[in-house]
Amino acid sequence: MERLIETARKEGALNVIALPRDWVNYGEIIDTFSEDYGIKVNQLEPGASSQQEIQAAARLKPDVFDLSLEVAVANAKLFAPYKVQTWQDIPDRVKDYAGRWYAGYGGYMSIGYDPSKVAAPASYADLLKPGYSVSLPGDPRQNAAAFNGVMAASLRGNKVEAERGVELFERLRKAGNLSATERTASVVVDWDYDNAGRAAAETSDRPRWAVAIPGNTVLSSYNVQAIYENAPHPAAARLWQEFLFSDKGQNLFLKGFARPARMEALQMRGTLDKALAAKLPATTAKPVIMTIPEIDAAKVYLQRKWAGKVG
Repeated sequence: MERLIETARKEGALNVIALPRDWVNYGEIIDTFSEDYGIKVNQLEPGASSQQEIQAAARLKPDVFDLSLEVAVANAKLFAPYKVQTWQDIPDRVKDYAGRWYAGYGGYMSIGYDPSKVAAPASYADLLKPGYSVSLPGDPRQNAAAFNGVMAASLRGNKVEAERGVELFERLRKAGNLSATERTASVVVDWDYDNAGRAAAETSDRPRWAVAIPGNTVLSSYNVQAIYENAPHPAAARLWQEFLFSDKGQNLFLKGFARPARMEALQMRGTLDKALAAKLPATTAKPVIMTIPEIDAAKVYLQRKWAGKVG
């Protein structure tokens, strides 16, 4: 680590891409890394999607990526293998055996709602009741969080079926319960870290916000980290990964209401920030992660059916 830190400091910079400062506490994460190691962090295209990161890589030359699982798997050839010191703590199901990509943090799909307007929903079917105005954080054919919101609504036991999710949103539209924007909605179906962030950002002139994770199973997903094979600052890129997967870095994700990939290991070793963990939306539901074939099939179905059924 001492040699890595020394080399990274000589490089003097790190290029990150698609990391909004208000996303899972990335603003503080970037600032802390920069202050700890004296390395300037250049933030490229903070609003880019995972696929846009890959498309822009040759032009913008990022050092590291933060990607959805399916985009990382499809583009693994672009990443430099590297295993952080805490590699063994990352669950096997969310890391590449060769070290080309590995989960950094994740979340559960949730229902954020304004309790002054609607009751806490006990299921996604409850959103069909009178008085609910439901929104997604974007078009599910283009936005990953919105796509997973539709998939979460389709979850029965351990199985996700896109047809079921689209059918529910079609029924919401027909019932007049589907809102075009979050601004006018009393409910937003989104990742729990986003909905918890909305609740934490409340001010006196904003409505209250609460978060529900209904059911015995919950749709879960991880964002994964990777190093660009043509990284202009290869040592800084590796140091960034070591920082993100350190106890400090993982707890900084937790501060942004994300669930650290090493959370179980942190709990076992007594290094998890318990006060921050207590602020996560409560649930005893069993997490379900979609497979890559399931994701691909669901995306094809939404491209074919969403416009005609939901609009």
